[in-house]
Amino acid sequence: MIEPEDIVDYATAHSDPEGDYLYRLWRATNIHTVHGHMASGHLQGRLLKMLVMMFRPRRILEVGTFSGYSAICMAEGLSPSLRGRDGERPLLTFEINDEMEDFTRKWIEGSDVADLIDFRIGDAVKEAPKLGVMFDMMFLDGDKRTYVETYDALFPLLNKGGIILADNTLWDGHVIDPAYDKDSQTIGIRRFNDLIARDDRVEKVIVPIRDGLTIIRKK
Repeated sequence: MIEPEDIVDYATAHSDPEGDYLYRLWRATNIHTVHGHMASGHLQGRLLKMLVMMFRPRRILEVGTFSGYSAICMAEGLSPSLRGRDGERPLLTFEINDEMEDFTRKWIEGSDVADLIDFRIGDAVKEAPKLGVMFDMMFLDGDKRTYVETYDALFPLLNKGGIILADNTLWDGHVIDPAYDKDSQTIGIRRFNDLIARDDRVEKVIVPIRDGLTIIRKK
């Protein structure tokens, strides 16, 4: 019998390589952090890079840096013309867990795209609106229990035609499993999915890659 993992392995083998640096970051994340599986990983990382290359955003906001894997992947897809533009770094990423700072900052600053990434410790929901800037793309990968509140707070900062990528929206299948009806994170994801399905301000599609990725476009 063909298992889902076999399909993922096949897709990964027939996609672009992640490169040695990202592979070493993935390994280090899984060895040195408690929840290493939270990093985007090879296949989703290549998808994030491709989506950035396709949509060509000038400014990206990421909510939930974790170890920096996804931020580096998205930065790889940014236009080279954005390097050094007005001294700004076009990818702004927030991590609320200050215990990750030393690990993550080292890996971001050691990457080839460090000059494109502005890594900050803090709550994006509170800090991003204070900056007075708008974004063309957002990647939501923070606390699943507050996805709805994060979306409501940051949606006004997204330009018309902008894209939101929301990670983990299938939550390992728990969104349709009654056994998780009382799980706070599953409830948060279900609330978010229901909200997006009803929101006529956006176009949306859930892509069943890895743990589910919802692509949302602001009309």
